[in-house]
Amino acid sequence: MKSSRSVTRRRTLKLAAAATALPLVHIRGAGAAGKLQIGVWDHWVPGANDVMQKQVNAWAEKNKVDVAVDFITSSGNKILITAAAEHQARSGHDFIQMYNWDVGNFADRLEPVDDVIKDLASKYGAYSNISEYLGKIDGKWAAVPSSTGTLNLTTAGRVSLLKKYAGIDVREMFPAGKTDPKTSEKWNYDTFLMAAEACHKAGFAFGLGLGTTGDSTNNVGIIYSAFGAELVNAKGEITVDSPNVRAMLEYCQKLVKFLPADTVSYDDASNNRALISGKSALIMNPPSAWAVAKRDAPEVAADTWHFPCPIGPKGRFIPYNYSYYGTWAFGKNKTAAKDLSHHLQLREQVEQRCVASEGYDIPPLTSMSDFKIWEDVGEPKGTVYNYPIRPWHNAQPNITAYPAPRDIAVQMYNRGTHPTLLAKLHSGQSIDQAISWAKNELEGFVR
Repeated sequence: MKSSRSVTRRRTLKLAAAATALPLVHIRGAGAAGKLQIGVWDHWVPGANDVMQKQVNAWAEKNKVDVAVDFITSSGNKILITAAAEHQARSGHDFIQMYNWDVGNFADRLEPVDDVIKDLASKYGAYSNISEYLGKIDGKWAAVPSSTGTLNLTTAGRVSLLKKYAGIDVREMFPAGKTDPKTSEKWNYDTFLMAAEACHKAGFAFGLGLGTTGDSTNNVGIIYSAFGAELVNAKGEITVDSPNVRAMLEYCQKLVKFLPADTVSYDDASNNRALISGKSALIMNPPSAWAVAKRDAPEVAADTWHFPCPIGPKGRFIPYNYSYYGTWAFGKNKTAAKDLSHHLQLREQVEQRCVASEGYDIPPLTSMSDFKIWEDVGEPKGTVYNYPIRPWHNAQPNITAYPAPRDIAVQMYNRGTHPTLLAKLHSGQSIDQAISWAKNELEGFVR
């Protein structure tokens, strides 16, 4: 999984020149009414870039704009580094893709897009509180949420192993169709703990990490939210020593005993390897691990089902990574940039790209959670039906560290404070010792 990471000023300056040397794909319209340069994610799914290219091509031809499309890899954080270099140099693309906290980091040089958001919301409904939390800065939308690159890390479980060792039939609980709320509510954190223990004893521990990279931070963040356990509240006050946090830590003190022995050293590939190798009964990840298993371990893929994360005392939360298109205020063709970013988020275009990515990309607007692609993709057919949030899931998107002020939250997120706190329990520290460590850590963020 990719995640937003901070880039130092020294590194930004060092790489600023490189941002202007990236390969461009040109689309020229006859009698072009201006030029446009855009930077978008180089999609890992074969063919997904081709559909994006065709959509931009059609828009460019219709509007007579000369467009240069730059597909930028996320490997080595190159797309983030490019955006940081352009922000520093005040020169580069007219709009560029960015993730999660990057919108707030670069907001001082982003063009407000409230008009684009207003039109899209009027067509398809309101954006989620998390999408707004990350994309709306000082009362103004600083970037347009994008489906391409947006994903969630829902539960992916082995059907046979969960049924054999935990007595849970996940396909019956969350079928490829409407779910009975009474049935889905049985998938709670008590059931999750029971299943984690049973599968651990059988040698198929849940592949959940307590490392400091994005997947671990996202996976454990939903447990905090499900218990209402805020380390820092919306006012910026440290609330780590609260009844809700203590209740969550008491729960996790039991859970961490059933995680893999190397859980504290997990990186973003560890859970994928655990599932694909057949050593884990459950992970939290987008369908990328399952997609690789289709190629490398088809018997594992055919036995994998995606379904919502458990529900807790404060609700059911799904960890999200959001993608945005940010139009630079210093761009040379801001009007065209905003128009194209709007065009790419219309339902027809979003669905075409979703199909091209085999359902990997999640529309940020839940009204678009009804694309047929999620019913059709297999094997097994319907395995990703419950990947997007459905109305009957009774779930909501989550970003770890919400609702703390963004300048504090991004530090907690990038430092992996949430998984590290649980790693303290895994190492044998008491709840009081873990809270004491967290207080000291958080004080450095809120000063």
